[in-house]
Formats: sequence, C-alpha cells, structure tokens
Amino acid sequence: MKLISYQYNGQDSYGAVVGDRVVDLREAFGAQAPDLKAFIAAGLAAKAAAQVDAAHATLPLSEVRLLPVIPNPGKIFCIGLNYGEHIRETGKEVTEKPVIFLRVADSQLAHGEDIVRPRVSERLDYEGEIAIVIGKGGRHIGEADSWSHIAGYSCYNDGSVRDWQLHTSQWAPGKNFWKTGAFGPWMVTADEIAPDQKMTLVTRLNGQEMQRATTDMMVHSIPRQIAYISAFIPLEPGDVIVTGTPGGVGNKRTPQVFMKPGDVCEIEVDAIGVLRNGIRDE
Repeated sequence: MKLISYQYNGQDSYGAVVGDRVVDLREAFGAQAPDLKAFIAAGLAAKAAAQVDAAHATLPLSEVRLLPVIPNPGKIFCIGLNYGEHIRETGKEVTEKPVIFLRVADSQLAHGEDIVRPRVSERLDYEGEIAIVIGKGGRHIGEADSWSHIAGYSCYNDGSVRDWQLHTSQWAPGKNFWKTGAFGPWMVTADEIAPDQKMTLVTRLNGQEMQRATTDMMVHSIPRQIAYISAFIPLEPGDVIVTGTPGGVGNKRTPQVFMKPGDVCEIEVDAIGVLRNGIRDE
C-alpha cells in the first residue's frame, strides 16, 4: 500500500492511495488510530488492506493537501556520510560507526510544498535520500531482525543550509531550518519492498540529474543503522531514519549549485515514487 497523511476540508487525516484516489482510513479506525503514526503502532496494515479493497467512498488525490508522511514522528535520525562518493567529495574518511544527527519535526514539509530558502542564507543545498519508517519498536535490535521492524519506505530531501551547517563542528542548525526537510509523497509499506532490495535513488534539479546511487552502495546498511541506533535509544513506531545522501551535492560542485526561488527539486526512488518540491524565499 501507499499510505499518506493529508488535510481535507481543514481536517487532518490519513489514508491509502489507490490510483488517483484516496481511501480515508482515519474514519475507518477512529479513536483507535487518529493518525498514521498511531495506525502503524497499532499494527493495522492488514485490516487496512481489507478496508481498501472494500472501499466505496474515496477522495480525489488532487483535492487533498498532503502533509509530511509522518507529521509527528517522535524521532528523526539522519545518517551522514553514508555513500563513498559523498565521503570523497567532502574530503572525509569512512567511519567505523554511522555518523548520526537529528532533525526536528518542525523542519519538515510535504510533497508539493515549497522548500523555504531562509532569509539568512543563500546556500540551500539538496540531499536526496531514502527514509525508513519504524513499524515495530525495540531496543538492541539485531541486524538479522531489523527488516521486521520497518513499516515502510519514503523519499526525503534533507535540505541543508551549508554555511549554518559549517558554523561549528555540530551540524544541527544547518539541518533544521524551517521547511527544509521534504518527506513524501507517501510511504510504501514494507511488504511491497523485499528486504535488502536494491533501490535506485536519483535527485534532479530543474530536470538535470544531480545525484544517482543504489542502496547497495551504502557504507552502513539499513540493518546496521537500525541496530546501531537501537543500541543507544529505544526505537518506536513512527520514528524515521533518513539513510544518507549520495555524492553530487551542490556545495561540492564546481561551480557550486544551490537551490533558489523558482527551482524545482525532485527525489525519485524507483520502488517508491517521486518527491517534488518548488523553492521559495522566506
């Protein structure tokens, strides 16, 4: 299934995308699961599939306002320096353990919304990534068991304000500007993507390909990321792990390329879909 969070007639909801229609699931599950995070935590995917198959009342996808796939994640972990080409272009070295930083939920935006270039910088960079959404929580999750803890996969643009990122050795400011982390358009449930399936990630800016990589090129695999993170904090349903960006970021090009108002950035993952956002000034 493709699951989305959205607004319709001013009401937040969530549902399944079937073609160009949306089956509302909030109405079906009510207080048991008022949002997509609660739906995932309650393990309602199998029941939802039956609801989708039997659905008669649907909404046009074009009439809903998408929200970030998980608007209210408890935690967003981002993996840095996780593709060899990106490590080389930054002049860094491969680390034995994953490089991890955090994003806050308030920095996120949805598919179709404009990424906001802040008034304090013009160095807004793209970072196409694959996000995983945790379905079953846990602590000290083994790599062999990690696939069973994934609810689904989505596209992510970890938009980075480079000068603020590099003010100090801590990256948090440059990675958490308002409306710079695009998340969507939907989550493809894990039953549709085989464990360790090789996925291709492509980033385009105004139609020009800027990044391309496959998931087998990751330095630290998705199971290793889950195992490492769950060793220091319990993972919970609805938590998000953004798994790293390939080489080709704008900051390391000659000449440098940054996103500017009027641009369109697309993140495409073959097994998931296309996340598309315009750019505007704050």
